[in-house]
Amino acid sequence: MSARGAPSLEEIEEAAAVVHAAIAPTPQIRWPLLSERAGAEVWVKHENHTPIGSFKIRGGVLYLHELLRRGPRPPGVIAATRGNHGQSVAYAARLHGLPAVLVVPHGNSRSKNAAMRALGAELVEHGHDFQAAYERLGELAAARGLHAVPSFHPTLVLGITSYPLELFRAVREIDAVYVPIGLGSGICAVIAARNALGLRTRVVGVVAEKAPAYALSFARGEPVATSSADTIADGVACRVPDPEAFAIIRRGADRIVAVSEDEIRAAVRGYFDDTHNAAEGAGAAPLAALLKERAAMAGRRVALDLTGSNVDREVYREMLEGAR
Repeated sequence: MSARGAPSLEEIEEAAAVVHAAIAPTPQIRWPLLSERAGAEVWVKHENHTPIGSFKIRGGVLYLHELLRRGPRPPGVIAATRGNHGQSVAYAARLHGLPAVLVVPHGNSRSKNAAMRALGAELVEHGHDFQAAYERLGELAAARGLHAVPSFHPTLVLGITSYPLELFRAVREIDAVYVPIGLGSGICAVIAARNALGLRTRVVGVVAEKAPAYALSFARGEPVATSSADTIADGVACRVPDPEAFAIIRRGADRIVAVSEDEIRAAVRGYFDDTHNAAEGAGAAPLAALLKERAAMAGRRVALDLTGSNVDREVYREMLEGAR
């Protein structure tokens, strides 16, 4: 999948078959209290219910499947991550008996680091944020002879299309679906599935106000980097947009909504109060955006992608207590 072409429905279904051989489909649930809170008919796609607590697992499963099907077996794989992409790569590598090395920034989530190690991955700490870790990736891959798994790639996106395919086939006539934007694989997958099914559903991207690179890019019509991405929602802490992802988003998204740190915290509490589901910051961001647009979306049928639940206990406690 690229800005020049999109996967067909047949290709998406074939990718979903590979993904579903490794993991079960996740539920989409209409929560009454959440619908009351938002003033709309709200369906939640529970990607927090995958074996790694994130939608990213789908991309990693398909990527490594295709890597091993098409070429010689590498001695191992390496990726840069804040946690969920890394867990995806580690999970898929373990399925195939491959070593995995993951580059994470200093001060990364302790629980995500622990989860990646539990999947058998070796962690290397480098830099102060994701971009710094990402820039170190190539050097380590070359030095150790490992295959570098990118953070955005058409095959990753194709694997992830399996979740919006499940959603759109289970819930008909969705007016809008809200999707958080990290580097862009999730929203690009939703756009691809929506287009392949010929639906009119509007795709709304969500970023943090403190990590506004994609919102600025969308407004300007070209990729715009920022100097920082210091948000509690580490899954959307992107400061350098991927050009290919941006091209797809620019053509396929209806709009991008930026939400504040307090709005993200309030959405985390809303998910717990109304559904008793844990949501990490990025996973709660779509709810934050819907609540911000409550008046405009009143009475509509809306889907929220709860993309992950991987959050450190102390961070989660602080968000639940409403502290600043």
